[in-house]
Amino acid sequence: MQLDLDQLRELLASLNQTDISELNLKGENFELVVRRGPDGTAQAAIAQQGQPPAMAPMMQPMQQPVMMAAPQMQAAPAAPAAPAPEPVAPPSSTQNWVEIKSPMVGTFYRAPAPGEPNFVNVGDKITNGQAVCILEAMKLMNELEAEVSGEVIEILVENGQPVEFDQPLMRVKPA
Repeated sequence: MQLDLDQLRELLASLNQTDISELNLKGENFELVVRRGPDGTAQAAIAQQGQPPAMAPMMQPMQQPVMMAAPQMQAAPAAPAAPAPEPVAPPSSTQNWVEIKSPMVGTFYRAPAPGEPNFVNVGDKITNGQAVCILEAMKLMNELEAEVSGEVIEILVENGQPVEFDQPLMRVKPA
């Protein structure tokens, strides 16, 4: 598979029009990975044949996955990357809550069906293995079970909101 500059422009422009958060494209001698962060910015990495698959060091942030005009893109030298976001500090030992995070990309629902009571509300006591929400992915409803017992102290996502992989959904004060 060959991918020329015009096709790459079309692909990135099309991705900008969708809710797709990650795309992996592999050809005979390349691999292209485009990821969109929670703030809407995208990162892309390309690995050439014979290079190691570890692409994290090659990631270059892009403000929008919309391409520049061809002469600028071909003639532009390697521009300095935008400053990397500050790394998130590891949780301190004084932190008194645990985050329940999304194990997948999908849509967050607080109740099993419209008009039914929520699985959990702020202040509710939950137990390990208890269903706390539903994540819809590709028209499949997946119940998310708590991996900790305690009290729900904060729900970070609105009902019906799209969520990303590993996005915090709620905070629980462990019992």
